[in-house]
Amino acid sequence: MPEIETTDTREAIIACSQGLMARKGYTAVGLSEILASVGVPKGSFYYHFKSKDALGEAMLKSYFTDYLADFDAILARTDRTWAQRILDYFASWIESQSSFDCQGKCLAVKLGAEVADLSESMRVALKDGIAAIIARIETAIRAGIDEKSVIPVGDTQSIAASLYDLWLGASVTAKVSRTTDSMDNALVLTRRILGI
Repeated sequence: MPEIETTDTREAIIACSQGLMARKGYTAVGLSEILASVGVPKGSFYYHFKSKDALGEAMLKSYFTDYLADFDAILARTDRTWAQRILDYFASWIESQSSFDCQGKCLAVKLGAEVADLSESMRVALKDGIAAIIARIETAIRAGIDEKSVIPVGDTQSIAASLYDLWLGASVTAKVSRTTDSMDNALVLTRRILGI
């Protein structure tokens, strides 16, 4: 029984941190705010995490696990062409990033620039998560080429990485402009790049 409670407490701290940091950023959220929201004492925090950075790393790993599971579900849709699956993924990106007055829910967008210089372990967690996303985009492009629903010009690895960069930048611009215009433009360019 205590093992379940321990796991639940750890997961509750991670989930609460993710919600708070998605809205406020990493440095604006203190441990006391997280612990008060979850209703656990400071000692419980240090039982599960050595530091706030260790929590941040665990939070990012958890976030990317869930994100990649959602992406995999989109890619698994056999009733759609690979071109449609790719477009479905980027449509889900627009939906996610247009929430909260275009402040979005993506931790890579929200925390990328902020924590890359603050925490090496969080930077690596972001890098690994982003690499996994780009790998899936590349896999989808290759499958689309084989299926002939995607006709890009260039090598698939560079295209996948460039598309991620395009969408990350469009998401940051959407946060500033508080409109989806930049992501709508990214979708038009994505279609051109992929020949769909």
